Amino acid sequence: MKAYENIELWWITGAQLLYGGETVKIVDGHSKEMVDGLNNSGIIPVKVVYKGTANSSKEVEEIMKAANSDAKCAGIITWMHTFSPAKMWIKGLQALQKPMLHFHTQYNAEIPWDTMDMDFMNLNQSAHGDIEFGHICTRMRVPRKVVVGYWKSKEAQEKIAVWARVAAAVADAKNCRCLMFGMNMNNVAVTDGDRVEFEQRCGYHVDYYPVSSLMDYFKKVTDEEVDALVEEYKKSYTIKIDESGEEVYWEKVKHAAKGEIAIRRVLADEGATAFTTNFDDLGDADIKATDFCGFDQIPGLATQRLMAEGIGFGAEGDWKTACLYRSLWVMSQGMAKGCSFLEDYTLNFAADCTSSLQSHMLEVCPLIAIDKPKLEVHFLGIGIRKEQTARLVFTSKTGYGIKATIVDLGNRFRLITSEVDCIEPKPMPKLPVASALWIPQPSFEVGAGAWILAGGTHHSAFSYDITAEYWEDFAEICGIECINIDKSTTTCGFKNQLRNNEVYYMLNKALK
Repeated sequence: MKAYENIELWWITGAQLLYGGETVKIVDGHSKEMVDGLNNSGIIPVKVVYKGTANSSKEVEEIMKAANSDAKCAGIITWMHTFSPAKMWIKGLQALQKPMLHFHTQYNAEIPWDTMDMDFMNLNQSAHGDIEFGHICTRMRVPRKVVVGYWKSKEAQEKIAVWARVAAAVADAKNCRCLMFGMNMNNVAVTDGDRVEFEQRCGYHVDYYPVSSLMDYFKKVTDEEVDALVEEYKKSYTIKIDESGEEVYWEKVKHAAKGEIAIRRVLADEGATAFTTNFDDLGDADIKATDFCGFDQIPGLATQRLMAEGIGFGAEGDWKTACLYRSLWVMSQGMAKGCSFLEDYTLNFAADCTSSLQSHMLEVCPLIAIDKPKLEVHFLGIGIRKEQTARLVFTSKTGYGIKATIVDLGNRFRLITSEVDCIEPKPMPKLPVASALWIPQPSFEVGAGAWILAGGTHHSAFSYDITAEYWEDFAEICGIECINIDKSTTTCGFKNQLRNNEVYYMLNKALK
């Protein structure tokens, strides 16, 4: 079953009529077989739809314009079966507004040395045609991914699958609305930025949403609805009543459930798939009153559960990370290990294992938990509500991971990624929060230093499942800078890369 039911990728084969109508029929038959092979591979999660062979400038332009206007089309895959004169692609490429992948492949795997004749040569000119097509794309500065390999090979199909997931995430971003419950907090620069340019580049639409309006929903939640959700909690998590005592525990869990129901309804009614919170703005409440009209606690439990269902989240008004997490969840649908919003919290300068503890006050997604999360209630002494607060507590999986963030540098957005090795933390009996512990590649000193040099944030969208290739494709499609920190990173080389990128983007802006 496909993970992305409502989208598709369009396959367009390039050819020409020079070699006669029978050749065109053969090209068409080969193309259909290849598309069927990709769809039946079980590797590419988005359905590929064959849209025919383009033999003229008019045909190319018509297909590209049709792709632009079709909401289901998330991207275009092009392949040149024969020699396809590139000038016939100009108008279509000028019109195209969807992501594009250029597949440099060939119908036959090997050259039939004993039987090959001129007819075979004329028909199978992918080596010739794809280079011609690549030239015009480069001359026109068309952003695209180029995948090279035989169409039946697992390696080539996996490359297409990466791009397909990213194209799905980009399509989703164009329809993503992020609500800010309260605004960006405490004069923090790194979590703020240019929301207008952000939407122009990546598609995300970010709106302020009054907490007072959220409270209107909150007041209308019934006790019966709360009780039903609490029963769901009991089935999903390990119930752990600690120092708060049973009476306080269930009171706070019920209040957390009420907050979750309210937030869900606002997001549904507003058509939003991401949100931020501000723990200094939780509604006008007398928390001592029986009928309080605001959150008596930070809605951390609601946030954890919503993230697990794909709702983007950023703490303290961090709308960029909220949107990025939404895209991360979309591109990693069906993958095994999970993703989460995380924050760099505290450092462990241990001689044998210098590392960074990732957590947050409450808001870490249970998708990355190694075991069944525990539902706990503990005092939280930060923000406007210093109260007993419900949250899911767990430790995260070990293994490879990658964190990502977007920063606004004034003249451009920079997507920063860092590959990390997640390790097992020691017990923290007095810190009842969800957490992860990792060592940045290639070492803590180099990896953490590079992140700071790049201007990275203390918040990130983290995944165990995807690789830097996904984010590179995402940045390419959105037209933003992308820089990765991995095992090959050196401080000197990284500084040079940052300097070169700065010159490139300054000149690029000046030339425009």
